[in-house]
Amino acid sequence: MIIYDSDLSFNYSGPTKVIFGAGVSRDVEVEIGSFGCSKAFLLTDPGIIKAGLVDGIKDALGKKLVGMYSDIPQDTGVGIVNKVAAEARKAGADCIISLGGGSVIDTGKCACIVLTEGGSLEDFEGIQLLTRWQMPHIVIPTTSGTGSEVTCMAVILDEKKGQKILIVEYYNTPRVAILDPNLTSKMPKIITASTGMDAMTHAVEALHAMQHEPISDGMAMHAIRLITKYLPTCCSNGSDITARGQMMLAATMAGWAFGNAMVGITHAMAHSIGAVARVPHGIANGILLADTMEFNIEDAAPNYSMVADAMGVKDRGMSDMDAAKAAVAAMRSFVKEIGHPLKLSEFGVKEADLVKAADLSMSDGSIVYNPRPVMDSSEILELYKKVF
Repeated sequence: MIIYDSDLSFNYSGPTKVIFGAGVSRDVEVEIGSFGCSKAFLLTDPGIIKAGLVDGIKDALGKKLVGMYSDIPQDTGVGIVNKVAAEARKAGADCIISLGGGSVIDTGKCACIVLTEGGSLEDFEGIQLLTRWQMPHIVIPTTSGTGSEVTCMAVILDEKKGQKILIVEYYNTPRVAILDPNLTSKMPKIITASTGMDAMTHAVEALHAMQHEPISDGMAMHAIRLITKYLPTCCSNGSDITARGQMMLAATMAGWAFGNAMVGITHAMAHSIGAVARVPHGIANGILLADTMEFNIEDAAPNYSMVADAMGVKDRGMSDMDAAKAAVAAMRSFVKEIGHPLKLSEFGVKEADLVKAADLSMSDGSIVYNPRPVMDSSEILELYKKVF
């Protein structure tokens, strides 16, 4: 257990209103009204349309729906955001509704900035540049992973730079998150597993990040407990609404945790291999997590001891180091148990991609918060090679 010093000082923020329950997505029109809005612009992607999840939201919005953009790709980019903002402005939208996973939600976040402040997204790369609340954004997640429904962060591919950029703005946190487990019941097993490991990575890294504190620790630990218990069920029986609901809650709690504590090397590497080789973010996190934990273990043993506790593998009397090692072993077993991919090469990554991704990782903002300082890209390259 980590004992916090008496002079501990920190900030914790969780401004998003959360609405949870099977079927609650039908209340989206009510939430729009609570902000005095009447012209909603809906964002989604082709997979959500194919899954048949859009019509119910459109029906719930009724005449308040003034437009929709549905061509958001897996790794959304600056160009997409600017196009969405232009179309929403033309439609006269006064709020954004994001129905989908992390890429859709991050597109919505960034479009809100451009719609409120003008210009283009390129003008707002950075951290805490805004001084007022942005256009109201209501998020309806269809995966249980990103936690983006409650965070102030967005990760966007800058097509010109060939690198993912991080935008962090408190005043752009979604106003409402509607968690309806019915919307996740048809997720394919691979997406269920990979988005679940995205949430697991958020929770683990929130515990080891340099900004971690008691509230984020509590959120992260309970998220790990829920993921450990319910993700295997979701992977084997996707129609189990109870398990699906618990995973939605876990993802949101993990989002709140890392949104305050930040993350570390796992995310830096996942962002970079995603930018270079288009490996889906959750899959990259799931493949990398156990090895990056092992990389950090000397500097984060007490933190990973908490992971072991949450995963149920910490025995009475264990030292922090022994518990941390048990956590790493448990994470390796867990990834196999849920049928998650184990190698980057399964997703078309070439050995030459690893060098470029290792270099990019060194400039990724997430790496600043890692408990073990990363001295140069050769250390990252060796980690990539382990899971290649």
